[in-house]
Amino acid sequence: MDVFFESVSREWQDLLRFLPRLGLAAIAFVLFLAAGRLLGKGLERVLVRGALSTAHRSFFRKLTIWAFAFLGLIAALNLIGLENMAASLVAGGGITAIALGFAFRGIGENLLAGLFLAFSRPFEIGDLIQSGDSQGMVRSIELRYTHIRTDDGRDIYIPSAQLYNGVLVNLTKDGLRRLSFTVGIDYGDDSERARSILLDAARATEGVLGEPPPGIAISSFQDQRVQLSVFFWIDSLRRGAGLAAVQTEVMERCRRALLDGGFTVSANVAANVRLELGGPVRVSVNAEGGSPSRGTTDG
Repeated sequence: MDVFFESVSREWQDLLRFLPRLGLAAIAFVLFLAAGRLLGKGLERVLVRGALSTAHRSFFRKLTIWAFAFLGLIAALNLIGLENMAASLVAGGGITAIALGFAFRGIGENLLAGLFLAFSRPFEIGDLIQSGDSQGMVRSIELRYTHIRTDDGRDIYIPSAQLYNGVLVNLTKDGLRRLSFTVGIDYGDDSERARSILLDAARATEGVLGEPPPGIAISSFQDQRVQLSVFFWIDSLRRGAGLAAVQTEVMERCRRALLDGGFTVSANVAANVRLELGGPVRVSVNAEGGSPSRGTTDG
């Protein structure tokens, strides 16, 4: 029994000697954690001035807190005399990070690409972008993906790695967007007058910018028509009518202007054939089943 009480007494004395170091270790961990939170909030305020997205600011803040919490844990283990465990944790953490990196290579690649995109900032929320076959308005920007909404209402989530490594087209970076369409006229029509009429119609349309100016050009000679290209610029950031509405209005004005000017307009002018004969057409049918005959009379 005496041995038991002596053992308990020794353990109690060891615990009393250990408690101050345990308290210091706890205080060190709390201080590191508090410093990480404080630094994380400060970093987030700095990033707000850089107009980074909320997702990016939150990631950097959490990353700072995690880093300081890990440092606090290492410091606490050293204060309580577990230096070997701290060293093993550091070494094991590196090995674990490498293992997780191979296991979740795709996720890590997207996260890293998201970080690079956060600094390069090739697009913002509200921009119209295209990556591969996907085109739409940016709705949200996350570290692993970017959410876009297409014109037909589809929601597409593009991985950050695809945006960073592939070709990315920002259609609304400066707000200027060029639209165009083609129209065919007959070879017998005056193409110079047609271009002048089309240019006036485009300029008179609300939403078409005067600078850069609109233009009309002969784009090609088709089998049955002269093809004219009408191109013009709009401000895609302007509130009001959208791209489709402005283009429709320009096309309608150009169509009416050409028709009022006496031009033959068609997507395929072969459908607009003018029949000009020297006189009336006379058709006779053989009642016995013979072939019909056609001729002209002088009236």
